[in-house]
Amino acid sequence: MLALTENVTEIVNQLTDEVPGIAGIRVATEPDGQSLSVSPAEQASPGDQVLEQDGATVYVDEAAAVILDEMVLDGGVDAEGNIEFAVGQQA
Repeated sequence: MLALTENVTEIVNQLTDEVPGIAGIRVATEPDGQSLSVSPAEQASPGDQVLEQDGATVYVDEAAAVILDEMVLDGGVDAEGNIEFAVGQQA
């Protein structure tokens, strides 16, 4: 199962605190079946896995859950204030 870093939980918690109606983020596969997208989400979509850690909620669609099994989601904010996410192997 996908793991979350402390950075990601902080980003998600800040996002949900600042944006009304947002409950978490959603990781989904793109139509090409290889790429992933991350977007704010109000709720899970049918079939999503729901990950909750340190108050942060991340929804992962079924296809992304297979791709991300045994991976870790990390994130950060660049100098311009853009949120960036990265995926790596769990230790």
